[in-house]
Amino acid sequence: MSIRFPAPLKGGSLSRRSVLALGGAAAAAALLPGRAFAASPTDKPLHGLSAFGDLKYGPGFTHFDYVNPGAPKGGTFNFAPPNWVYNQNVLSFNTLNSFVQRGDAPPRMEMCFDSLMARALDEPDAVYGLLAESVTISADRNSFVFRLRPEARFHDGSPLTAADVAFSFDIYKQKGHPDLLLPLREMTEVVAVDATTVRLDFSGNQSPRTILDLVGFPIVSKPFFEANPFDGSQMKAALGSGPYKVGMVRPGQTIEYERVADYWGRDLPVNRGLYNFDRVRIDFYRERQAGFEAFKKGNVLFRQEFTSRIWATGYDFPAIAQGKVVKREFPGEKRPSMQAHAINQRRERFRDERVRRAIALCFDFEWTNRNLFYGAYERSQTLFERSAYRAEGLPSPAELALLEPFRGKIPEAAFGEAVTQPKSDGSGRDRKLLGTAARLVADAGWKRGGKLLRNEKGETLGVEILVQDDVFVRVDTPWVENMRAVGIDASIRMVDSAQYQMRQNDFDFDVIAMAASFSATPTREGVERFFHSRAATVPGTRNLPGTIDPAVDAMVDAVGRAQDREGLVTAMRALDRILRARLDWIPSWYSPNHRAAYWDMFGFKEPKPDFGFPVESLWWFDEAKAKQIGKG
Repeated sequence: MSIRFPAPLKGGSLSRRSVLALGGAAAAAALLPGRAFAASPTDKPLHGLSAFGDLKYGPGFTHFDYVNPGAPKGGTFNFAPPNWVYNQNVLSFNTLNSFVQRGDAPPRMEMCFDSLMARALDEPDAVYGLLAESVTISADRNSFVFRLRPEARFHDGSPLTAADVAFSFDIYKQKGHPDLLLPLREMTEVVAVDATTVRLDFSGNQSPRTILDLVGFPIVSKPFFEANPFDGSQMKAALGSGPYKVGMVRPGQTIEYERVADYWGRDLPVNRGLYNFDRVRIDFYRERQAGFEAFKKGNVLFRQEFTSRIWATGYDFPAIAQGKVVKREFPGEKRPSMQAHAINQRRERFRDERVRRAIALCFDFEWTNRNLFYGAYERSQTLFERSAYRAEGLPSPAELALLEPFRGKIPEAAFGEAVTQPKSDGSGRDRKLLGTAARLVADAGWKRGGKLLRNEKGETLGVEILVQDDVFVRVDTPWVENMRAVGIDASIRMVDSAQYQMRQNDFDFDVIAMAASFSATPTREGVERFFHSRAATVPGTRNLPGTIDPAVDAMVDAVGRAQDREGLVTAMRALDRILRARLDWIPSWYSPNHRAAYWDMFGFKEPKPDFGFPVESLWWFDEAKAKQIGKG
């Protein structure tokens, strides 16, 4: 079987018609031995891949160090997912196809599907064979041949073959969610050589590390999707091959994933000690307080707390006092993270950097952190927080070498000290900062017409913040009041989760918030979906501000070309400088740790791995503990 694709579009852009995941900081990773992925052996079967440096685990490894290989199986894990991918939604769901743009799928559908390789969570970029027992890199490094495990099976007992792998990459490139579609841009052909051999060919323009993203893509069944549409209308669970399958479903309310007892890959080194719960259950609550009440009652068993008020004042219920519930913090991952507000430059009034800066100046983090966050957060200044990729001080000579060709075309601030958001006086109405904001919008051509700013056409400077939860109304209201004091016609629009996701996918907003994390070893594909011009016109991408800038594109491409960690850090810092100077995204706040609470009925190994925290696959049910707290 051979599937061919047209040559990639030239000129750095994709039309909607032509096109129609998610990794102290990673500074530790930056100090690992530098060795380009291009130096990996060719024409030799490999059990794993790593962008830089040697693999931690050799060919004969039996399990990852961060798991308990003897963990018992059993129990139900009902939790509130703290993160999600693709088209997934934690407030509701209306499809079971997680791999398309449209529709809202439940989190963790990906647990039902295997991938070619699996990531090690104690290494910054290593992947090891799952469906593939080996991978061979061609001499020109533009082809990767995967030898599949002949024992691989779907849940109905049918073999998983190279034809399924080829079909999966084909359907993703044609119809997949942008997080799946965009990284396949430079893949020119996928060939099912025989039943257990598949080859991925690339144009030569791909990043050397592109393959690290692709080997984690879920593999779906070709026969299933030849008989069923590949779209967001499906409430029929697709045939999978992974450690779990879909069990009980109440659309929009509850989903249970059942452990596959005879899962074909349960004893593989990448799986041993993982996927220990018989059932993983997710109940959907449309507001955070309702979810918290369910946790207090013991209906939800694990919860990461993202509302600082509740973390500070809400954990005083009887189960805490009785020792049945544990409240604690776990170290955050050594991965760059962002939490920021996107200002949508598809709308002309936000294309002037002065307007964006004025909007940012109206947000008083110091007041908000003290009065609404109970001092729980730190001000974020970058989209690569907690990492070595955060720019500091003046640009290094290597960073300047990347930036200089764009002098005069990007804000001059990118060449000075790394841009930071000014600190307020904490009053909630800092007259100096608001005065600066007023001057900026006036310089941009907006003049007072009564209480509101207007342009020459008489239009007001409208700013609507789109939210989907009451907690954000509470947090954003003081920001809106400050904007209105300056003359900006600011407001908050709260919509339900389905409408929120649809409007985000269609870029139908003025300002919207996003939290995300990147790989500890970012790939070009990983950052381009947030920042590159190619992603600006593709519905469902993470380029929410609509950034279109040749300089940003060049820095993203430099990330892809990096041949060692030093080069990668340089390119990421140069990108950070431009993004901070442009202020397409307003960095907001971050916490260095996970704030978590759980009913004390689980076992887990400490310390947690540095590059991931999937408790639903790492932890296990402890029957003795459960009996002690009346949950056995």
